[in-house]
Amino acid sequence: MKSLALLSLCGLFAICTAQRSPFEPLWPDGPGKKVTPQEPSRELEKILSNIDPDRIRHTITKLVSFGTRHTLSSQTDPNRGTGAARDWIASEMQTYADASHGRMKISTPSYIQEPDGDRVLFPVRISDVVATLEGSVEPNRVYVVSGHYDNRVSDPLNFMDDAPGADDDASGVAVSMELARVMASHKPDATIMFVAVAGEEQGLYGSQHLADLMKNTSTDVQGMFDNDIVGSPVGDDGHSDPFIIRMFSSGIPPTATFDEVTRIADLGGENDSPSRELSRFMAEVAQNHATKMRVQSIWRPDRFLRSGDHIPFLENGFPALRFTEPNENFAHQHQDIRVEDGKQFGDLIEFVDFEYVSRVAKVNGAGLWSLANAPGVPRGATILADTLGNNSTFTWTDDPNAHSYEIVWRPTDQAFWTHAIPVGKVTSATVMLSKDNVNFGIRAVGKNGLKSPAAFPVPSSSE
Repeated sequence: MKSLALLSLCGLFAICTAQRSPFEPLWPDGPGKKVTPQEPSRELEKILSNIDPDRIRHTITKLVSFGTRHTLSSQTDPNRGTGAARDWIASEMQTYADASHGRMKISTPSYIQEPDGDRVLFPVRISDVVATLEGSVEPNRVYVVSGHYDNRVSDPLNFMDDAPGADDDASGVAVSMELARVMASHKPDATIMFVAVAGEEQGLYGSQHLADLMKNTSTDVQGMFDNDIVGSPVGDDGHSDPFIIRMFSSGIPPTATFDEVTRIADLGGENDSPSRELSRFMAEVAQNHATKMRVQSIWRPDRFLRSGDHIPFLENGFPALRFTEPNENFAHQHQDIRVEDGKQFGDLIEFVDFEYVSRVAKVNGAGLWSLANAPGVPRGATILADTLGNNSTFTWTDDPNAHSYEIVWRPTDQAFWTHAIPVGKVTSATVMLSKDNVNFGIRAVGKNGLKSPAAFPVPSSSE
């Protein structure tokens, strides 16, 4: 039998009739406690403190040294081309795995991509490099962090000329690899995959292959982070925001049918997709003294009409986010190396800020570790919808790894959760707060106090 927690707040909607500014919030303090940032644990602080800008410099320098990492470049030359880069990444990841006492495994899932009539001229092997750190409690629950190791110059078919690809995207690969290095000796509850994908510039081929594999094997991917162009806070106008990283998240899932989209709109849930809940989670756990960063939440799947390696994960139904530096310099992306009118073009390593990349890695690390050591997102979250009333009743499926649960809520015009109501180790709860006026979520809390992203409850009847 489901237990029932009843929470009340007398006079919640008794709004003062005195004259007020039209911009003053109408909401009084509601039930529960104010949501506050989740502070890093001692172990997480230790992990983040071990992220080393010099190691990141070494990784990016080595990737640049391969001359080009274009998808169509050589896969047999030991010193130049995509094959040399792939083999070095796998070898380096293996040295990290050696410190894991068998918990971290290295793999290179691959397939042959046939000519596509656009950016693949001949059959080419697409190979991702994956370091999997198996969870000690829930190995089947998975989180992924990724960057792409391929690159290009101005002509996407030019696979001969030098293409350093320092920012786009050796910086993102360095984030994945550095996190693999510092986390290899630790034991997360859930599984973390540290990935360098191929074929992004030719059509997101490597990430598509990996996302499809995970979908086809029913892998429970509860979060994916794509780091693409995270090497510098300085834009093409010289403006710098060294303590900000942009975080893009999708609203209505691309997998939603027309009827599902209509239903989401009817519920006012356009801003409560699994990816948006993941981004809210990141805003709570990744902005603190340990990262020294602010996360700029942007409510769209990617930069305007652009895409990245998180898109195939979204299209396979997985929550996914993209991280990108705050001010892009387009002279340093997809450009032949040259000087025009005194301006340097090309994705050169001299434009990378290694301290900044290390802080981006800390943002990712704070999110990954907090996710992997909290319970998973509650399943089966529903809100009772067969009767009218000013109370709201919720149910969900119990997770044996959850110590308790919280109901979170926010006014519908607010981006982030404002209040959390602890309800204990129960599978249903009622709050005296109308579902007409706010958005709700259910999140699990572990014995360690770490909290999951919220689940958006869908309507159900009492039968």
